[in-house]
Amino acid sequence: MRHLLLLFAALPALAQEPITILERRTLPVAQSAAAQTLKLTLTLAALEGAGWPAQEIHAAIRQSALILAQCGVALEKAELVRIGAPNRFHDFDTPASRELARDLALAKPTIYFVAGTRQRPAFEAEAIGRGNSRSRPELADTVWVTRSARDLGIVLAHELAHVLMNSGEHSQEPGNLMRADTAPANTQLSDAQCQRLRDAGAGNGLLKPR
Repeated sequence: MRHLLLLFAALPALAQEPITILERRTLPVAQSAAAQTLKLTLTLAALEGAGWPAQEIHAAIRQSALILAQCGVALEKAELVRIGAPNRFHDFDTPASRELARDLALAKPTIYFVAGTRQRPAFEAEAIGRGNSRSRPELADTVWVTRSARDLGIVLAHELAHVLMNSGEHSQEPGNLMRADTAPANTQLSDAQCQRLRDAGAGNGLLKPR
């Protein structure tokens, strides 16, 4: 009986395992060209235990910054935040992920690097802008990337473009970054897409003048 009482006494502590920030560090970013007139600051939230090495995240962010530079956007700062959290937060799942984002209250836009997804249909990565977050406001201006994502730098640029443009639209144009299928050959943005990205991103406070 005594052992059972001890077990029951421990259950609330287990249920309340905290969400904690284990580390914050700024990743070096490349020198930006003078032609880039808007700056972007990113928060990169990596769930500890989800299988994301910092080097892989850094390499992908550098590639995505080069892609977005064609629209006159410079990556000014990228802060990597390592997150300790119970296993139920390691996959993208709207109720749990809303709780995670609400508790952390990280600066946005935020890219969350998670293990997988419980959403259906299951996507390798998902962007949540202002337009598709009305019922889940905590997730506005975030990107959720799973370990199954291929061509990571291009995926990040694609999903960030969705957030910055506040649009879920895809393009049929060959070689366009916003094609539904991300691939190494799909890295270009049209003048109209760049204009929308700059206007909406600045209007929503996600891009600032340099």
